[in-house]
Amino acid sequence: MFKKVLIANRGEIAIRVMRACRELDVKTVAVYSDVDKNALFAKYADEARPIGPAPASQSYLNMDNILEVAHKTGAEAIHPGYGFLSENEIFADRCKKEGIVFIGPSGKTIESVGSKIAAKKTMKAAGIPVIPGSKNGIDDLDSAVDVAESIGYPVIVKASAGGGGIGMKVVRKTEELRETIESTRRVAKSSFGDATVFIEKYLEEPRHIEFQILADSYGNIIHVGDRECSIQRRHQKLIEESPSPIMTPELREKMGSDAVKAAAAINYTNAGTIEFLYSKGDYYFLEMNTRLQVEHPITEIVTGVDLAKEQLRIASGEALTYKQSDIQQRGWAIECRLNAEDPLNNFTPAPGKLRRYRSSGGPGVRVDSGVHTGFTITPYYDSLISKLTVWGRDRNEAIARMKRALYEYIIVGVTTNIPFHKAVMNNEYFRRGELTTHFIEDHNIIKEVEKIIEAEKEKGATLASALGAEDKKVAAITAAVGTYIRNAKLGELNEH
Repeated sequence: MFKKVLIANRGEIAIRVMRACRELDVKTVAVYSDVDKNALFAKYADEARPIGPAPASQSYLNMDNILEVAHKTGAEAIHPGYGFLSENEIFADRCKKEGIVFIGPSGKTIESVGSKIAAKKTMKAAGIPVIPGSKNGIDDLDSAVDVAESIGYPVIVKASAGGGGIGMKVVRKTEELRETIESTRRVAKSSFGDATVFIEKYLEEPRHIEFQILADSYGNIIHVGDRECSIQRRHQKLIEESPSPIMTPELREKMGSDAVKAAAAINYTNAGTIEFLYSKGDYYFLEMNTRLQVEHPITEIVTGVDLAKEQLRIASGEALTYKQSDIQQRGWAIECRLNAEDPLNNFTPAPGKLRRYRSSGGPGVRVDSGVHTGFTITPYYDSLISKLTVWGRDRNEAIARMKRALYEYIIVGVTTNIPFHKAVMNNEYFRRGELTTHFIEDHNIIKEVEKIIEAEKEKGATLASALGAEDKKVAAITAAVGTYIRNAKLGELNEH
């Protein structure tokens, strides 16, 4: 096992990896930008070093600075977390060249699935079902029309090098195709430096289901169960659960086997995720993420497998400590991503200072967070406040526990998406497990969010009045964040 690991990331994922290191008696090095100097993750590490100004391009994406710190501190390995450099083949190769272990797959492997077009070809050759679409990048409108008409509208135009749903657009008729291709190319070039786009059949009422993979350097590959990630905004996940409500033992066996086969097709090592779209009884390869996923806690909770520790063990040269037969999913886990964002304004990020922060707790609750009272959510990075994960003996208990845990949260100072999560948990279709990636639009969830926010404004104002606090001041605070402080004492309210 390594003696010292540098974590090339920030926030809750940096702390998550540091916790695994601490349990394995591995020293940690944090790197931080100027605005993160006093962040919790920088204080949690055994040592911390600055790497540049706030913009990610000058700090968390600055390979030279990160590698320089690794050498100066004697770090033997670098864990990239997720985002930033986690799926950058150039960085993985540079680590190897400079004698530092990259905790993840090789640069060659990352590159092989970095292009969605190339990944689809590889998976199709391996016998994995793929969504019908163009075999190569779209060069001209005539070929695009031919592809779209051959597979049938609606189709979706995607950036080959893309991720996070950036640039994806649905096209329902030929007249819209040219403009969509051109706009997607512009977004792809700006966001990823690669203007290549392709076309796929757009699946109606799809569900997003993924399988966690672990693979060592001795050829051992297992899957660690399934997750459903269909509740999304702008093709980005907000709520995940494990297992999927539609999963059967037979379907899990089939999809899990294909996930393992997909990892073997690219000689994969370390932790990764094979993502599928499921529609009307069929499933198709979507993409592979060559890193630890944001939603990994739900898998850890239902299986008992510490994925971060397994990453460290595999990267240090150890064999997998689990066989496929060891993996059993027990109970149900749900994760809500609590962000500083405004669900009533198209989920626009809402950075600001946390004037008060208190997370929930109690039986079956896990909170992954890197914030505290007084912490500032900056506009430079993602707006994640914390990941709230719960476990229940079954799905109904997990939903009830999530509702309770959301009820306990206190966040003052920024607008959050907590009312959105409450609305979803209360939704009858969600409770029945009838999910699609269009869930928010199909069920007019934002209308329910508005009702929750209005109700909580009224309750917040009533509570302030009943306790004899400064009514207008407290009401303004509670209205701003769309929540109210149910069990607060008079002194706690007055401190605001």
